Amino acid sequence: MDEDAGDASPPPAPPPLAHAHAHAHHPHAPAPAPQPPAPSQRDMSSSPTSSRSVTETVNGSHRFVIQGYSLAKGMGVGKHIASETFSVGGFQWAVYFYPDGKNPEDNSAYVSVFIALASEGTDVRALFELTLLDQSGKGKHKVHSHFDRSLESGPYTLKYRGSMWGYKRFFRRTALETSDFLKDDCLKINCTVGVVVSTIDYSRPHSIQVPDSDIGYHFGSLLDNEEGVDVILNVGGERFHAHKLVLAARSHVFRSQFFDDESDGEKSEVDESDELREFFIDDMEPKVFKAMLHFLYRDTLVDENELGASSSDGSVFDTLAAKLLAAADKYELGRLRLLCESYLCKGVTVASVSSTLELADRHRAMELKAVCLKFAAENLSDTLMSLQL
Repeated sequence: MDEDAGDASPPPAPPPLAHAHAHAHHPHAPAPAPQPPAPSQRDMSSSPTSSRSVTETVNGSHRFVIQGYSLAKGMGVGKHIASETFSVGGFQWAVYFYPDGKNPEDNSAYVSVFIALASEGTDVRALFELTLLDQSGKGKHKVHSHFDRSLESGPYTLKYRGSMWGYKRFFRRTALETSDFLKDDCLKINCTVGVVVSTIDYSRPHSIQVPDSDIGYHFGSLLDNEEGVDVILNVGGERFHAHKLVLAARSHVFRSQFFDDESDGEKSEVDESDELREFFIDDMEPKVFKAMLHFLYRDTLVDENELGASSSDGSVFDTLAAKLLAAADKYELGRLRLLCESYLCKGVTVASVSSTLELADRHRAMELKAVCLKFAAENLSDTLMSLQL
């Protein structure tokens, strides 16, 4: 307890009215009417208010794909390949990869990875995480993280543009080149930055905190638990139980399929039967339909690792994201289409822009098409060279 803090003393109470006017009273005169007490200082004060300082991190992530690792070797110690800048907490950041290492003393025995402040800033405090992705599918990623653990001196402070945090000896080159982290001459690095910010939270009387919507969770539980299912979707021999009303509410293609084309006789026959009616879908893979069901019930995409998975040739057409885009086009799911476009546009490269543009044109993905055309224009010579190879 702070002994120096004290409460202000209340003002002295006014003397009783009877004593104050006793000399003016006549024995036979009527008593004067009682006067209302003067308002005290406490009565005139407003409702108490409060505030609190909240210090937390604003987090953001960026995936840096290094294609052609073997060609990058030999560029020289201290020379790096930089990612595109990305924004977190109001500042720009970039990932720097040094194929021959940053430290001359290591004689190119290690690769180095750093996160750099790429915009003007003074004393920017942040936490960092660098993850080298295991591309074998085993999930044995190499992770260096400051999140979820205390640091002796608190978050790191970057004092000016170009300040960096990272590892000079991130990975020994000989071990890296025979590991599952390198696949098809490609490395993938995830970077997460948590910028420390402090805000003042003003607590006002009668304010009520409303949580985020959880309707997707509850509808997802209906799908997971198969409660009240009334239709079976047979996709390539795999059967999915679902709810006709949910699917019809999300897509008028399903609504037409379930309700508009049924005759009265067919409806009666279905109502009298205990068996669920089964619909067959022959032009979609089960995993794609499962991902579409995930969206229809939860209004979100499946995990990004699933969306980007493809065959060994790396064709964009063979990714789950591309096939989900085709499903969104078929079932006229506008929000799903945009979610897929947003995901796919992040992976546009010189090598993939042509096929991604073809995909966008095929499935009327106009936002993705615009991104591809702009990217191709900005990288015209490299794109033309890629098309000739």
